[in-house]
Amino acid sequence: MKRRLANAAAALLLIAAATSAQEKSNYSVDPARSKVDIHVYKEGVFKAFGHDHEIAAKELAGQVQFDLAKIDQSTVSLKIPTKSITVIDPGESEKDRHEVQATMEGEKVLDVAKFPEITFTSTSVTSAKKTPDGWELTLAGKLNLHGVKKPVSFPLHVRADARELRGEGELSILQTDYGITPIKVGGGSVKVKDKLKITFNIVAAPDH
Repeated sequence: MKRRLANAAAALLLIAAATSAQEKSNYSVDPARSKVDIHVYKEGVFKAFGHDHEIAAKELAGQVQFDLAKIDQSTVSLKIPTKSITVIDPGESEKDRHEVQATMEGEKVLDVAKFPEITFTSTSVTSAKKTPDGWELTLAGKLNLHGVKKPVSFPLHVRADARELRGEGELSILQTDYGITPIKVGGGSVKVKDKLKITFNIVAAPDH
C-alpha cells in the first residue's frame, strides 16, 4: 500500500513538472519573419517639399520567456544593430535614399560608430486579458537608444501556439528624450518631427 502511494505521488510530481514545463516556454526571435518599422514625419512651413521617411530594422535578435500560467512573469529582451537600420523610402531616388541613410547613420542622429546597438529589456507585464486568438497586455521596459536608457510602455497583442509566439504593437518616442536633435533644413522651414512611431510584428520560435 505504501509503495503504491509512493508511486502515485511520484507520478503526480512528474505530471506537475511536465505541465509546468509546457506552460513556461523559451523562445528565440526569428529575424527573417519579424518586422520592425520606424515612421519619420516632416513638419514646417514648407513640409510639402520634404517627404516622410520609412525606415526598417533589417536585423533583430532576442529572447522571450512566456509563461501561460503566469503571464505577468513573462519576459522579453531585444537587440537591434544600428547599422542594420535601413532607409526604405519607396518612390525616392537611390541618391536621395543614400543621402538620408548617411545622415541617419552619422553623428547627428544614430551615430552608429559610437552606439552600435539599440536594446529593449522588459520590466513588467500588466493588464493581461485573454482574447479569442491570444492575449492583450501592456508591456513595460527599458529602451536603450543613442546611449540613453528610458522607460517605455505600450499595448501588445500576443498569440502563441506550438510553432511560434507572435507579438504585434506600436509605440511612439521623442528623439530629444534620447539626446537626438531632429534634423532640419532651410532654417527650419522643413524639419523632421520629434516624435517617431515604431510599429512591429515580432515572431519567435520555441527553443528545443
